[in-house]
Amino acid sequence: MNISDTYRDAWQSYWSETSDARGEAIWDCDPSLSAAPHSELLLPHADPDRTIVDLGCGNGTQTRYLATRFARAVGVDFSPAAVDHARRAAGDAPVEFQQLDLTDTDAVRALHRRLGDSHVYMRAVIHQSEPAARPAVAAAVAEIIGTEGRAFVVELTSASRDVLSRAAAGPAGPPPKLRRVFHHGLKPAAAPDEEIPRLLAEAGLTILADGETALPQTEYLPDGTRIDLPARWFVLARA
Repeated sequence: MNISDTYRDAWQSYWSETSDARGEAIWDCDPSLSAAPHSELLLPHADPDRTIVDLGCGNGTQTRYLATRFARAVGVDFSPAAVDHARRAAGDAPVEFQQLDLTDTDAVRALHRRLGDSHVYMRAVIHQSEPAARPAVAAAVAEIIGTEGRAFVVELTSASRDVLSRAAAGPAGPPPKLRRVFHHGLKPAAAPDEEIPRLLAEAGLTILADGETALPQTEYLPDGTRIDLPARWFVLARA
């Protein structure tokens, strides 16, 4: 299946209206809070001499860090505006970015043919994908890692909805960065908790390690507390 025009337009408009300022996107946290600790969880299972592909890379903040831990890093996003952001931010960094629809099976297979079996880093992509697209997103992870790669997938849990609801219920309404997410029709934490491991298993992936974590955001509550969204991480291989 292909991503709907409504969903595509929502993300394209979001990134088109997002500045290049670091942390402007609510999820654009420093890699020390995201890709760095996630790499420590992945590397005991993964060969650092392989390429790693950052699926749903956005403006590429995490991808650029991954390039320091693995032989090569490639960031992909289906929003051309996001890829433009990532390329501008990368400058001369040894990293590459391309537009890719994870539900386009032929395009995902072409990426695998070009890169070979690669590792995958995917942060909070399935939970906000359209329900009909989620199996294809999980299948894309399996396709890209092949038999030799490993994947690190982290997804928001249903508890994140409670955190977001509390953040939106303040006297002034949602804080600005969260308000922009809602304004563009994006739907965080939309997938039920049990759906994520089921989709991964149905895609032919086996869980090597997993655990609970939180995804730090770049937005704060009125009392100054950072918004951290409950999540679950998985290290995966082909079954």
